[in-house]
Amino acid sequence: MTTPSALVRPSDVPFPRRLAARLALAVAFPLTLLPPHRLRAVLAVLRRGAVPASYERAGAARRAVCAVSLYCAGPRGCLPRSLGTALLCRFGGCWPTWCTGVRKVPPFSAHAWVEAEGRPVDEGVPDDYFGRLLTVAPGPSPRKRPLP
Repeated sequence: MTTPSALVRPSDVPFPRRLAARLALAVAFPLTLLPPHRLRAVLAVLRRGAVPASYERAGAARRAVCAVSLYCAGPRGCLPRSLGTALLCRFGGCWPTWCTGVRKVPPFSAHAWVEAEGRPVDEGVPDDYFGRLLTVAPGPSPRKRPLP
């Protein structure tokens, strides 16, 4: 027997933001095919020069990604959803902490998500619900070179 469920797609996302989310997902879906060590290396390059994302900006990016992709809004779309969210934030000059890991309570389940300001963005779970296995946090802020 299956459990009926309904996915909610955000409808308040403006058209230009939806286009940017589609572009982010066009890049995110091929990235899901990479092995973890290569994916981490690619994301580490992409995050360079970005400032840490605020919770509000990361949440808006996540809503935009879910608005344009029913798959990403679903329970099995966590990897492309998290990648699309991080990339959409990067288009705006910021970067959330991208994470993959597992639930700390049984049953075992892998998951990917983004964090901002030290907490998971719009996951609907307590902050310590997931154990992190792989993260790509915002890089150090670029140093200003002293003038000669």
